[in-house]
Amino acid sequence: MSTTKKKKEKKKKKKNTINIFVILDIILIAILILFLYNIITNHNKSDNNNNNSNNNNSQNENKKTEKNEKTALLGNINEKIDFFNMDYIDRYIAYKEKHPELDNETIVVYVNIGLDNDYYTNTKDSPNKYTNIVLANKYYYLGDDYVPKDLVDIDKSYASGKKQMTKDAAHAFENMAKDAKKSGFNIRATSTYRSYSYQTTLYNNYAKQDGKKKADTYSARAGYSEHQTGLAVDVDNTKTSYTQFGNTKEFGWMKENAYKYGFILRYTKETESITGYINEPWHYRYVGEEIAKYIHNHPMTYEEYYVRFIENK
Repeated sequence: MSTTKKKKEKKKKKKNTINIFVILDIILIAILILFLYNIITNHNKSDNNNNNSNNNNSQNENKKTEKNEKTALLGNINEKIDFFNMDYIDRYIAYKEKHPELDNETIVVYVNIGLDNDYYTNTKDSPNKYTNIVLANKYYYLGDDYVPKDLVDIDKSYASGKKQMTKDAAHAFENMAKDAKKSGFNIRATSTYRSYSYQTTLYNNYAKQDGKKKADTYSARAGYSEHQTGLAVDVDNTKTSYTQFGNTKEFGWMKENAYKYGFILRYTKETESITGYINEPWHYRYVGEEIAKYIHNHPMTYEEYYVRFIENK
C-alpha cells in the first residue's frame, strides 16, 4: 500500500472516531438534559402536590373548625344523642335563635320533626308504609293511592256500623273494648279507616264551613290523615257524642289502659304546638304494645318518639 493511501485511510479513521465522539457527546448531553428536566418537573409536581395537600388540609381544618364552632353553639349536643343530623346544623341554630327558651335536645327534636317549617311545607313521603309504625302528619304524607293491605272489619259489637282497621289494630281494639266492657265501660269505634277520596270530601267540607286555617286545626288534609293508615280510631261511649268523650268515665279508663293494647292518645291540648291539632280525647292511634308502653311511661307525642327512635335507624 502506498504512503499516500495509508495517510488517507488514517485520516478517514480519525474522522470517523471524531464523529463517534461527537455523537456520543450529543447523546450524553441529551440524556443530561432529559435527566435535569425530569428532576425539575418532578420537583414542580411535588410542590404542586404539597400545595394541593396543604390546601386540602387547610380546607378540612377550616370545615372542622366551623363545624366545632356551630356544634358548640348547641352545647355539643351531637355528642350526647344519636339522632342529631349534621345536615340540619344551620336549621338547629336558626331555630335556637328563635326559641332561646328551649333546651338543645328539644331544639334537635323539633327541627327533626320539621317544626322550623310551616305545616304542610317541606313535606316528605312517609317511610315505613304498611307497617304499624308508619307516620302520617302535617310533614309526612301517604299519597292518594295508599290503602292498607290487611284491612278487616271490626266486630260490630264494638263499632257503630261497618268499620275497618288493619288486622293487628282491629284485633287489639276488639280486645280492649271487650275488656273495658267487662269492667263496666263502653268503648265503641265511630271512625276508623278513611280512603283518600273520603278524606278529601271531609276536609273540603270543613274548609268550606270554617275556612282552611281553622279546618287545619281539627282535620287532616287528604293524604296526611292517620285514618288513611287504618291504624287510627275515634271512639265514643255509645251514649254521648264522640266530641264529649273527654268528659266520660270511659276516657279515664282509656288513659289508664289503652297503652296495654298498643294504643296511644294522639292529640292533646299540651301537644297542639307539635301536632298542629286541637285536643281530641276521642282519637287513638295503634302503634303496638312496646311503643305505646314507652310513650305512656315517658309522655311525648308520636312525632317525638319517631324522630328519637325510628327515623334513620
